[in-house]
Amino acid sequence: MPRQARIDAPGALHHVIMRGIEKKPIFRDDADRDNFIERLKNILTDDAAFCFAWSLMPNHVHLLLKTGKTSISTIMRRLLTGYAIYFNRKHDRTGHLFQNRYKSILCQEDTYLLELVRYIHLNPLRAGIVPDLESLDRYIYCGHATITGKNKNDWQTTDYILAHFSEILSLARRKYRAYIQKGISFGKRPDLIGGGLVRSVGGWKALKDLRKRKAYMKGDERILGDSDFIQAVLQSSQDRYEQKYLLKTKGYNFDTVVARVAEVLGIEKTDVLSAGRQPIRVKARRLLCFWASRELGMTMVELSKRLKISPSTVSQSAGHGEKLVRECNLRLL
Repeated sequence: MPRQARIDAPGALHHVIMRGIEKKPIFRDDADRDNFIERLKNILTDDAAFCFAWSLMPNHVHLLLKTGKTSISTIMRRLLTGYAIYFNRKHDRTGHLFQNRYKSILCQEDTYLLELVRYIHLNPLRAGIVPDLESLDRYIYCGHATITGKNKNDWQTTDYILAHFSEILSLARRKYRAYIQKGISFGKRPDLIGGGLVRSVGGWKALKDLRKRKAYMKGDERILGDSDFIQAVLQSSQDRYEQKYLLKTKGYNFDTVVARVAEVLGIEKTDVLSAGRQPIRVKARRLLCFWASRELGMTMVELSKRLKISPSTVSQSAGHGEKLVRECNLRLL
């Protein structure tokens, strides 16, 4: 069965899971973990995204992110490409570091925000990386210690989470910790990361209750939320798909996007494709990479061959192009 397209909605809550290829470690020492965190910090600051929860495990990472206008795919391309290059150079290895596709679950915030914060922050304890909650309170490679005030990360959003427990900081932290402690007995929570309808309705018990009442809900393995939320997300996703289809029916392809970039910037088409560090050519390439990848759906590999640059450079250019489009209010159509 063909894999489903990733649902990528800027401004939404995303539970992201990235795993090492063949379940191999993606961190070999604390220096690797520190490098990953520094990259995450810079990307979140640049793209004005919010991190509510995170946990670094030996061979995978959990992130709970709320994006701004920059999409989750742009954020993850920057993070994973940059870290993989660093890791391979440092440890003298070649090839893929991560599984081909990270897992991104678009989540209904008002229902699942705190559940996901708890699930993600208990990962080191469930895996035996730390022996008890007291150790987790001080474990610096998980966002729990930041929320409890034992560690400082200015890039992690803590106030928003603590405000769900109390307006008084000390009381909020105590209530948050009690909430985390209560979740230890819940185990792995497959209803939060498993697939399809079971997760979408909140687990087997909720699904059975619905079916007893002959109530059937729409489910999707890429989404965590109730039926109305899932339907709204899928409709929005369909609208974006139809936009790409509309562009193709109007004859838009790589060459027409090149022509549009030239028109917008007031330069020749040859300048759009020419290599060089002149500001106008750099701007043209960024705009081209963003429109061709995001609007037309061209892959980074396709564009790298067309432009004779690496896929990682295409990805970085597309990220800069997205900011350019937003700041200058540019449109392909």
